[in-house]
Amino acid sequence: MSFFSTIFGFFGFGIGISFGLVTGYFLFIYSESADVKDPEIQPLANQDSETLQRITPEIPLWIKNPDFDRVDWLNRLIEYMWPYLDKAICKTAEGIVKPMIAEQIPNYKIDSVEFEVLTLGSLPPTFQGMKVYITDEKELIMEPSIKWAGNPNVTVAVKAFGLKPTIQVVDLQVFLAPRVTLKPLVPSFPCFANIFVSLMEKPHLDFGLKLVGIDLMSIPGLYRFVQELIKDQVANMYLWPKTLDVQIMDPAKAMRRAIGILVVKVVRAMKLKKKDLLSASDPYVKIKLSGDNMPAKKTTVKHKNLNPEWNEEFNLLVKDPETQTLEFEVYDWEQVGRHDFMGMNVVALKELKEEETKVITQDLLKNMDPNDAANDKSRGQIVMELTYKAFKEEEMGKGFEETEMMMMDKAPEGTPPGGGLLVVVVHEAQDVEGKYHTNPQVRLIFRGEERKTKHVKKNRDPRWEEEFQFVVEEPPTNDKLHVEVVSTSSRNLLRQKESLGYADISLADVVTNKRINERYHLIDSKNGRLQIELMWRPSQPAT
Repeated sequence: MSFFSTIFGFFGFGIGISFGLVTGYFLFIYSESADVKDPEIQPLANQDSETLQRITPEIPLWIKNPDFDRVDWLNRLIEYMWPYLDKAICKTAEGIVKPMIAEQIPNYKIDSVEFEVLTLGSLPPTFQGMKVYITDEKELIMEPSIKWAGNPNVTVAVKAFGLKPTIQVVDLQVFLAPRVTLKPLVPSFPCFANIFVSLMEKPHLDFGLKLVGIDLMSIPGLYRFVQELIKDQVANMYLWPKTLDVQIMDPAKAMRRAIGILVVKVVRAMKLKKKDLLSASDPYVKIKLSGDNMPAKKTTVKHKNLNPEWNEEFNLLVKDPETQTLEFEVYDWEQVGRHDFMGMNVVALKELKEEETKVITQDLLKNMDPNDAANDKSRGQIVMELTYKAFKEEEMGKGFEETEMMMMDKAPEGTPPGGGLLVVVVHEAQDVEGKYHTNPQVRLIFRGEERKTKHVKKNRDPRWEEEFQFVVEEPPTNDKLHVEVVSTSSRNLLRQKESLGYADISLADVVTNKRINERYHLIDSKNGRLQIELMWRPSQPAT
């Protein structure tokens, strides 16, 4: 009886299971719940950026965000150069890290720390896109999106207490969104003086860590602890607005900024040769520094005098005392026609000692050619007092930002008391167009003194980046700077010169604020704009 019960029970179980599966299948296929609705399908174009990033995480940023540029060319370049970049980066990193390790290991009773293997692997990082910001300052701001799923192998051997265990880093994944700022932009290669790097968000970092071949990241809880610890430490050091600052070159030298001031006192001239037939000459002196685009300084005219005395003092800004020379020329003033040349000479600034006044008496020459026989002819002599005053060491030793702020606060030592230094930087113009020709040049007129930029031929959007400096006796609170964009052409004989627009800039604001960097709409120009940067540096108080 028990045998038949078992057989019937087995068949009953099999029939029940089969019947249940068939019934459940038909109920699932042919029955529909009243609560279930068809999903609403929308095109991707109607989705917001947050939804797109959630459903399509691997789409590059240059597709999801239109302000990111596609940089496939850069990825191809890095991929091709990666075997060489790998060796160069590892060699540089090893050279930087080794001295740091050697300095620290005595504190931890470690005998040595050595790199057994150091390679970044065969997989280069990729740039998912790059955003570039344009500002009115002398800087370039970039925000690349970097992903690197690499296969590096960094093996470090630590020797201590007679043991030599190895620590190995493998399978590295890094996702970064840094902001890289190159500033200031300078006219010397590589065209920027500093690199500032900061992170716009916490980085994603994942890696494997092995100790003597044992995977430490497999230990429960250690993986997440190490990940969060590294993220927090990196964020504390470099998350914006904190930055990593790397100086490439000295900004003062790169931008050829003034590093000192030369005080020139034109005392007298002696035994000048007569140039006029009917009367004595009317001499005056022009002085300037070599390698400077600033116009020459002039003394007053001493009428009918071959032994004139001036006792006039001038301040000239020095950019390179090792190579620059003081050039001076004596002319006979003429009311009509060209002024007659009476003689010249030069003085090398490297012959002067700092803060020491040197009285020089120089013979006037026709030119600086030592083989010219005309220089043997006597043309008279000139007496001058020269004093070179270098900027203070703490002023030149600071970083660019501190130096800029310091230079905006006060003028170099030797500037006339109560006065200061007005610095005008002509950056660029936009949409300037002439009726007959467009070869723009900027004219600056301040207190009757005129300065000019270089000509830019056939360009409606010229860029100059030229700096001009005016040493003044008193703050220009009630003065205006006249700025005019002009175009000249030697081919158009009837209209050689044409105005492309002008602006009169009040200097009261720059005296108050110390610095202004603005775009000015040009008068008598349809859409022309000119970017001018103004800085006022008052003289240092007497000590």
